[in-house]
Amino acid sequence: MEPQNLNFGGGTTQTFLSPIVLLAVVIAGVMICVAGRRKALAAFLAGTILIPPDQVLYLGALHFPMLRILALCGLGRITWTKWKKKEPIFSGGVNWIDRLMIVMTIVTLIDGMLLWQVWQQLVFQLGNLVTVFGAYFLLRYLIRDGDDIRQGLQALAVIAGIVAFLMVFEQATGRNLLYSTLGGARANVLGNAISRDDKLRSAGSFAHPILAGTFGGILLPLFVGLWIKNRDNRKFAALGVASCCVIPFAASSSTALFGFMGGIAALCFWPLRRQMRLIRWGIVIVLVSLHLYMKSPVWHLISDIDLTGGSSSYHRYQLVNQCIVHFSDWVLVGTKNYADWGWDMWDLSNQYVAIADTSGLIPLGCFVAIIVLGFRYMGRAHAAFRGDRKSQLFAWALGSSLFANVVAFFGISYFDQTIVAWYALLAMICATAASARKELRAKASLNSDQIVPPDVNHEQEYVSPLAHASRSVGLSISQ
Repeated sequence: MEPQNLNFGGGTTQTFLSPIVLLAVVIAGVMICVAGRRKALAAFLAGTILIPPDQVLYLGALHFPMLRILALCGLGRITWTKWKKKEPIFSGGVNWIDRLMIVMTIVTLIDGMLLWQVWQQLVFQLGNLVTVFGAYFLLRYLIRDGDDIRQGLQALAVIAGIVAFLMVFEQATGRNLLYSTLGGARANVLGNAISRDDKLRSAGSFAHPILAGTFGGILLPLFVGLWIKNRDNRKFAALGVASCCVIPFAASSSTALFGFMGGIAALCFWPLRRQMRLIRWGIVIVLVSLHLYMKSPVWHLISDIDLTGGSSSYHRYQLVNQCIVHFSDWVLVGTKNYADWGWDMWDLSNQYVAIADTSGLIPLGCFVAIIVLGFRYMGRAHAAFRGDRKSQLFAWALGSSLFANVVAFFGISYFDQTIVAWYALLAMICATAASARKELRAKASLNSDQIVPPDVNHEQEYVSPLAHASRSVGLSISQ
């Protein structure tokens, strides 16, 4: 049976707010509103990721987790910047990832209202809208260029180090230092380390050990890219890489480990970058062939994948299978009845299935399109940075982190502060795409017919797109 606290309008009916957390949120909120961009970025990332999500301010039947409060501060800063200071909000302007994020969030709100048709659903969806718009667009505003990306990754490296320490402490003592010290709505559950199959699963500051481990797994390629990009960043990069090698294992989660390995695998494909089209089509052909050969559908392979000896893989398979079988039930606006499709089907531990079952086909299509555009932007950025190997490798690292998320989405939906890491990655991708567009235009202004010097004879597959771009006045890498 689905726990009632997961329903909209459920959850705590009182405020759980530690004085330490209140002080931290006030400081972070002030910095977000008035400090320079890079200090505001560090404050937002630290405040949203390190404060447990069960620290909640309850006002008039409205729930304000600390992430939402800091997101409101971000919306305030963006509004002030737009209407008073007349500064541009986003580097490179509004791109298609931004547009799709807006459409996905608004359509999700509308679908939720059409599906449930109760006042509580509007309150629930408006709260989600504030969180998404506040967090995503603040990060888009704060992360504008390579220096901002570097500052953000340095902050994430320190945060990952703190998370790794908390999780190792939890493994050693069986006690979650943050939840047991600060209290909170779920302190009685997460105050001690969760155990499954005689293995401790550390949660750190997150709402679940899987999400804590996933946070480390998806960030690893970014810190590898930071190491490559600039020698001055290597202390932070080393801290980040070491932390990301600890966090997924401390969480004892197959999802986290697969995200971790997915990022590493994507990085290892760098030498084969010129054969990626062939590799992609090869994967498609193999999957189609397996689907035709196997007695079960090809997605049944999910049930055979488990790295920690648990029994959750079959549940992940059934989530996908039941979502496909009941396509007509959720395609328009989602469905209320997904919990009735089988044992524990209320536990939507799959980002794609969670969006489909609760919101319908349009938000799912927007989400998949955002991922596709992320890969496309980084592919174009790789082409635009031709001749700058470090920038190309960094763009590849961003794409590798995106792939790590794609893998992790099959095992968990981001329902806590992990969403901040996801939005930060998208903001970094957009900023890198904007920088690549400037680079491309600079090269085009020097030579409108041939961007690459005649003596450069490697990576010839990128010459044609670049030459075409140099003759296209309206080309935008990020639009």
